[in-house]
Amino acid sequence: MKSNIPQHIAIIMDGNGRWAKQRGMQRSEGHRAGGESVKRAVECCIKAGVKYLTLFSFSSENWKRDKVEISTLMEFFQKALDSELENLIKNGIRLEAIGDLEKLPIPVRMGLQKNISATAGNDKLVVTLAVSYGSRGEIVVAAKKLAEQVAAKKLSVDKIDEALFSKMLWTANTPDPDLLIRTSGEMRVSNFLLWQIAYSEIIVCQEYWPDFDENIFNRCIDEYARRDRRFGAVHG
Repeated sequence: MKSNIPQHIAIIMDGNGRWAKQRGMQRSEGHRAGGESVKRAVECCIKAGVKYLTLFSFSSENWKRDKVEISTLMEFFQKALDSELENLIKNGIRLEAIGDLEKLPIPVRMGLQKNISATAGNDKLVVTLAVSYGSRGEIVVAAKKLAEQVAAKKLSVDKIDEALFSKMLWTANTPDPDLLIRTSGEMRVSNFLLWQIAYSEIIVCQEYWPDFDENIFNRCIDEYARRDRRFGAVHG
């Protein structure tokens, strides 16, 4: 893999609803179109040699949305899991999921587990879906795990460091993102991977997620390649 290609890309897929509204469509059509953009993003990552792709699919805050929209999203999600399994296997893609998955409808949870198990041996690209995910909640869960170990005298407080804390997170088996992309022009990270993006390069695209394509992907990769990643140090 080329050195100027990020190993791990995380994407906040934003703007489905506004994309649909601009076209006089129902929000559900925006989500449907956004599903096609997910396929394009995966194809772009495979073509470029990216090894990890994390997609902010449904946030913990999204449960506050209209029940009809949530039901539609879950239905889309379940259908995608059913229809894409063969493609995941054929293309060597391993599926993972992070988030408070117990809140998901049982059929969606079962579909996720089926696809995760069926693709466990694949290693061309790891696609992680952040579903019912909130980074603050993830960090609280990690803190509780450590607190329980300390209380049970299985862990000494002075042994807790950044490396150990990272192992308690849902992303323990995934390297931190090199590049965070957000679509729709919004300048915030929306409670997504707060710990993990400490030194990620951030690129905000003005286009809505349903318009995401190879040209936009390549533009982001080119911008990333121009960045000087110093991680707090001074080069030269």
